[in-house]
Amino acid sequence: MAMNDSVNILNSAYLAVEYIDSFLPDNPLQQPFKNAWNYMLDNYTKFQIATWGSLIVHEVSYFLLCVPGFVFQFIPYMQKYKIQQDKPETWEKQWKCFKTLLFNHFFIQLPLICGTYYFTEYFNIPYEWEEMPRWYVLVAQCFGCAVIEDAWHYFLHRLLHHKRIYKYIHKVHHEFVSPFGMQAEYAHPLETLILGTGFFIGIVVFCNHVILLWAWVICRLMETIDVHSGYDVPLNPLHLVPFYAGARFHDFHHMNFIGNYASTFTWWDRIFGTDSQFIAYKEKEKKQQLITKKKA
Repeated sequence: MAMNDSVNILNSAYLAVEYIDSFLPDNPLQQPFKNAWNYMLDNYTKFQIATWGSLIVHEVSYFLLCVPGFVFQFIPYMQKYKIQQDKPETWEKQWKCFKTLLFNHFFIQLPLICGTYYFTEYFNIPYEWEEMPRWYVLVAQCFGCAVIEDAWHYFLHRLLHHKRIYKYIHKVHHEFVSPFGMQAEYAHPLETLILGTGFFIGIVVFCNHVILLWAWVICRLMETIDVHSGYDVPLNPLHLVPFYAGARFHDFHHMNFIGNYASTFTWWDRIFGTDSQFIAYKEKEKKQQLITKKKA
């Protein structure tokens, strides 16, 4: 009975969104995107699309999303939004990070990406434009992937902080007490595999078109680069996502090493009380701000 009620609610929500979508103006980018997609299908094999297409989407998205945070360090006005203002980025750290990223991307992640084609073939995942899900279905699927990945990340990330194994794996990621965007995937190769597994679980559950692979890559990179950016910029559209953790939440994890283990949302840390030190820290900050205002 409860299952039927849930299905009815989801169907009603789907119909409601579909009805609203029918009143929205046509997307001017849809036809050019359709033409580009069909050109890709006509000129490249599925293996090339799944493998090299996925690699290009990942690399281009990753480094483009890192650009704003990289540029912020040269803009004096933006420094007021830097969370740990006493720990500026250095060229030495950024270069070290970049070299490790290239190794992880091409020697750890690329072999995994090479399996994308075989995954789509095994599960008969379509590539055709006509089979592509509507935008609101894609958004819902990416949100579902984020919820699954967040749960995986919380428990495995917390395990990696166990004193018996922390120094062997996760310590690499914590070399930077004050994170910056490019550092999001700076990690020990084993950590890349362990925490990266959470990314693929949602794909296995929800994937009904190859476009979800790429959409979820972009969404996940957008989130992890944002929380590692080191900047809490106002009017950040990601803050509109319910229960979104954000840069301050994860920056505290790098500064404190304990607590705030989730990747995207705040609920697991709230349920298990692993955000208690962060809450106490925020309260202390508020009191200090009030004292400063009174003195002024």
